[in-house]
Amino acid sequence: MTKAIKLLTALPPPQRQHLMELAREVSFPEDSRIFEAGDRADRFWVIRSGAVSLTQRVNSLQRVTVASLGAGDLLGWSWLFPPHEWDFGAEAFSPVRAYEFDAAAVLRLCEEDPPLGLSLVRVVAEILAHRLEMTRGKLMEQYSMHRRGSL
Repeated sequence: MTKAIKLLTALPPPQRQHLMELAREVSFPEDSRIFEAGDRADRFWVIRSGAVSLTQRVNSLQRVTVASLGAGDLLGWSWLFPPHEWDFGAEAFSPVRAYEFDAAAVLRLCEEDPPLGLSLVRVVAEILAHRLEMTRGKLMEQYSMHRRGSL
């Protein structure tokens, strides 16, 4: 498996600095919901410390964790693609400190600075590809364990 890509370290230093001018420091207490699937995605975060669980609702009472994120990880990519709604929910697994970015401001910056915009989209695409690879591996592992159990 490939190594996880970290948004801020993957951007060239001048582009990272330009993006960081839009950052705002925020924190989330343990067990707080950061966002819900289906809600409007108008921001994203880079986790500084703590852990976040990405969750999928199974039914009205149950959620399952589909991924865990930690320091340096990008939280939220749905802001970049229509219909700009969260695909998953997110919950602080522990106290979380993060940089928060307003999506509209970042998109304006990307229009003003096309090389930064292209770099940002490429890095987010790499992150999504890595997460898809990790999810596929977990699903294959679960499938093989389930299959062995049914033989």
